Amino acid sequence: MADRHNTVSEGIFAGFIGATAVAVWFLIVDIVAGQPLHTPEILGRGLISVLGKIPMMPDAMFTRVAAYTVFHYAAFSLVGIIVVSIVHQSARTPGILAGLLIAFVAFELGAIGITTLFTESMFGGMAWYQIFIANLLAAALMFWFMWRRHPHLGRDINAALGGTDDD
Repeated sequence: MADRHNTVSEGIFAGFIGATAVAVWFLIVDIVAGQPLHTPEILGRGLISVLGKIPMMPDAMFTRVAAYTVFHYAAFSLVGIIVVSIVHQSARTPGILAGLLIAFVAFELGAIGITTLFTESMFGGMAWYQIFIANLLAAALMFWFMWRRHPHLGRDINAALGGTDDD
């Protein structure tokens, strides 16, 4: 089945689903807090401080939000491509999905750890549970997309977790 799917385009689409889930979640959180676009603005400020300011770009909220949004979607696209590659490989070797599950749990624990560090920095307005919920929403929607695109995924997950992977 993997040969009927383009890994890059499917991964980018999955990444856009996850990135949009996170963006919409934080838009809602920011609107409820009375500060629309606050989260991408402070993350953009941090990103620009790490990467360096581009001389011709104005130091404005729009610039910070746009810079972070491009980075956010690019990062999620990369994650999507990796996940799609693993799902395509699972059609041949279902056991690889057990490793993906372990990597997902490790990633979530790492995200919580990084969020805890961020609460002590300029990102103090971001609660760990808000980021955790955003990550879970993104993961659930990306998984749903992969589940719909790859009908064999359920069988492969059962084989991977049940130890019945014959390859």
